[in-house]
Amino acid sequence: MTLEIQRTREFQTFVAKFKLPSLCASASSAVQICRIHWSIALAVAILVCSSTPLTAQLRPLEPFDQRIFDDGNTFIADAGFGLYSDQRASLAGTIGSLTEIGQFHTAWRSGRIAVELAGTVYRTFEDESVFASPTGGAREPTGERRGDVGDFRVGAVVLLTPPERPYRAALRFGTRLPTTDNEIGLERDRTDFFALLAGGLRKRGFRATAEAGLGINGTHNLKFEQMDVLVYNAAVEYRQWPVTPIAMIIGRMDGVDWDFRGNENLGEIRLGARVGDRLWFQAFYVRGFTDFSPSGGLMISAGLTR
Repeated sequence: MTLEIQRTREFQTFVAKFKLPSLCASASSAVQICRIHWSIALAVAILVCSSTPLTAQLRPLEPFDQRIFDDGNTFIADAGFGLYSDQRASLAGTIGSLTEIGQFHTAWRSGRIAVELAGTVYRTFEDESVFASPTGGAREPTGERRGDVGDFRVGAVVLLTPPERPYRAALRFGTRLPTTDNEIGLERDRTDFFALLAGGLRKRGFRATAEAGLGINGTHNLKFEQMDVLVYNAAVEYRQWPVTPIAMIIGRMDGVDWDFRGNENLGEIRLGARVGDRLWFQAFYVRGFTDFSPSGGLMISAGLTR
């Protein structure tokens, strides 16, 4: 018995001398950091290797939901639809009514890393008038509705500040996957790449968010095969249970005095509200302020947060 007690004390002395608990904690932290770095490196490698310029975008890049980084949240998802009037389909050269069915966004978080998957399952477009001849292989108007799969996006968001802080900074990057048909004329079957810096501020029921960064777009002009555009969005909301009013501006700018077909500036203002917390419903009225954005629209969705 005395020998066992002596050996136990010797082991405790050994642990204290070499600070094994600290070393184990440091090793655990190092493993976690390495996992984060490898996750970022892998995501960047996949996105860069798969990215080629995009020639046309019908709708602006949607913001990611920063509530994914709120305390206790690890998953967020929503789905809905959108109706837009006086929308221009640049490649088809027509103006009409656009319906987006199955607009969705999902995000999973682990620590400071969030992976997002979003897009539109299906789009229908009714030609109402013509403003230019078709280009990029798009068909002429025939009186029939145009229908095509929407764009799909995959990306990652890396939180650069501690999650518990009232202010946030994050890096968002991703790609739009090629899923559309050139002949339909709503989008072109190419891939897009984007990288943005995001910021946020929370104080009680008030929240403000913003994103700005680079989008890489292609053109039909052989002399200017690529165009770098500014992608941006900003929003403010104030939570008054059970309703949260929201105001948002979203769009993109190419920074040049002329436009290439399929690369026109986009911009719209959205006013709406969200009802609920863990299970929620939200609706936005959409008002475009550029020629290639809709004159009016409605977006409705429902979602959950866990």
